[in-house]
Amino acid sequence: MVVLTTMVSCKTEEKKTTISVTYPQTKKVDSATTYFGTEIKDPYRWLEDDKSAETASWVKAQNEVTFGYLEQIPFRKALKDRMEKLWNYEKISAPFKEGDYTYFYKNDGLQNQSVLYRKNKEGKEEVFLDPNGFSDDATTSLANVSFSKDGSLVAYSTSAAGSDWNTITILNAVTKEKLETEILDVKFSGISWYKNEGFYYSSYDKPKGSQLSAKTDQHKLYFHKLGTAQKDDKVIFGLNEKRRYVGGSVTDDSKYLIISASTSTYGNEMYIKDLEQPNSKIVTVVGDFTSDNSVIDNVGSKLFIATDRNAPNQKVVTVDASNPTPENWKPFINETKDVLSISTGGGSIFANYMKDAVSFVQQYNYDGKLLREVKLPGIGTAGGFGGKKEETTLYYSFTNYITPGSVYSFDPKTGVSAEYQKPKVDFNGADYESKQVFYPSKDGTKIPMIITYKKGTELNGKNPTILYGYGGFNVSLTPSFSIANAIWLEQGGVYAVANLRGGGEYGKEWHDAGTQLKKQNVFDDFIAAAEYLIAQKYTSSDYLAIRGGSNGGLLVGAVMTQRPELMKVALPAVGVLDMLRYHTFTAGAGWAYDYGTAEDNKEMFDYLLKYSPVHNVKAGVNYPATLVTTGDHDDRVVPAHSFKFAAELQAKQKGTNPVLIRIETNAGHGAGKPVSKTIEEAADIQAFTLFNMGFSELPNKK
Repeated sequence: MVVLTTMVSCKTEEKKTTISVTYPQTKKVDSATTYFGTEIKDPYRWLEDDKSAETASWVKAQNEVTFGYLEQIPFRKALKDRMEKLWNYEKISAPFKEGDYTYFYKNDGLQNQSVLYRKNKEGKEEVFLDPNGFSDDATTSLANVSFSKDGSLVAYSTSAAGSDWNTITILNAVTKEKLETEILDVKFSGISWYKNEGFYYSSYDKPKGSQLSAKTDQHKLYFHKLGTAQKDDKVIFGLNEKRRYVGGSVTDDSKYLIISASTSTYGNEMYIKDLEQPNSKIVTVVGDFTSDNSVIDNVGSKLFIATDRNAPNQKVVTVDASNPTPENWKPFINETKDVLSISTGGGSIFANYMKDAVSFVQQYNYDGKLLREVKLPGIGTAGGFGGKKEETTLYYSFTNYITPGSVYSFDPKTGVSAEYQKPKVDFNGADYESKQVFYPSKDGTKIPMIITYKKGTELNGKNPTILYGYGGFNVSLTPSFSIANAIWLEQGGVYAVANLRGGGEYGKEWHDAGTQLKKQNVFDDFIAAAEYLIAQKYTSSDYLAIRGGSNGGLLVGAVMTQRPELMKVALPAVGVLDMLRYHTFTAGAGWAYDYGTAEDNKEMFDYLLKYSPVHNVKAGVNYPATLVTTGDHDDRVVPAHSFKFAAELQAKQKGTNPVLIRIETNAGHGAGKPVSKTIEEAADIQAFTLFNMGFSELPNKK
């Protein structure tokens, strides 16, 4: 194995900074898999073993090189200090009532984990749960909190080191006394109480081998009866039916259990069980995987169902629980040209539409009458409006790329909104603007993109720009504020977000247009976004970085290998990068609706091989400066994807652009990451990006 050395120079008229990089040696092994008669070599497969000392040694060696490089960037500390200063403001969530208390989350500013507080009827405030004390390094986070209907009991789940495997703890919510032994090894689960008797939760059998990477594909729904041992928990669904994702929720009146079951990330069966009838059978509502369906509420036996069945942009229907199958569904809120999501609270149903990726909200009563359009504070993303039927005040959040998330109260009777909590952030959004454009992709499809920058920015092709995308799994990228992005904008940076096909911004048809044998559309959309930014002189290839995480990490990996000359910096985070083997890890097989698998048929194998980032790194190519980021406890997209991609790039990179991998220890896919680690990672990414664009000092030394 050849040890490579790269060298990066950043200079101004007065200063010159040079950083040399010597990559650790990464051994190759004789490993291969044959697909439809084609042998695919996999020399770095040994890095898939997350339990081996050899892999741990490789991680340590890579981090030493990466952090050694980052420490030499002259403005890295200044960037981190500014980020900490801007991050240090009080953040308070919308309140919610449980029993005799009002609960809310608060972060004083730089606390690693937000704290759950509560107030009694007299207004006395106290800490209810403080995740900062769950572990010495604050890497154990609060994942889910669920109260019984009367608020007297609570079950909460915790995640250690960012893992998807959770532990459930049960308390007397009034006294905060722990009631019994924890429920262990819970994964991809809600917690839904049935009266005060117990709750439903979901998990897989603990896998053989590594709990962080071994395949898990039979999800089960359990009922835990208080006062009994976990080993006695009854399997409600999934014992005889093999489903990858199973969830159960009890209606607010405790009348029904609703079960959702799916084999992939799109399309679910739905079942109902009458909890008022002893030994009642589980009844099928939807018996196939061709649509997404959920019961949003019920009034007695009348069910309200949100669905995209024969309605790609979603609609709401009603049906009686005694005969709930689709042929009996009746229209309630019809499908429109805009994508619908639903929430309920205060005796109303709220239809939150996306119009070109921004929010538009209407309020209905339970007879289907449109009461009003909810007047929002501006153009951006609104979320919330949920609560119990009896609530007289609801809350919603509002944000966009230049407006920090604020909380508003809402009177469901009058439709009047009022500012409830507005954060005090040292950032003046009025100095910046967000502009939505529509650009043509390779096949002529118009793609929306929101570009944010400081007012008065000169379009001279020299503005440092981050282009962000996702493009998958029906996920919609809507405007939201980020401290890290605010720092980038302060430095004169441009931040652009493209709403690619594969996402959910225009419903199921938009999603499907970026899946399986149409996945290249997503990459073409992203490439066209970069070309638009360059053509309009927002930036140029020398000042462009592309960024995305998870499925967005795949996006970055595919685009940088297809068009390496298009950008100066590539930032793939926790990416799905080995498209031939992704389905062999944890719950990865559940992503096949979007990707297909290499084992499906030869056509699908050939298609995946053509864009799989790990398999499309070619020797002798000058790839952009690349900082791969991942977590050593990521059991969603296992870090082996990133390990193998980094190894391929380091072995084959032709030019002097550095290829580094930053591996966060005791961190997972991203959820629950401590604020301190989040700040450090964001500062490192921006420092790496600016440095490799040629800056030896911050453009704006605020």
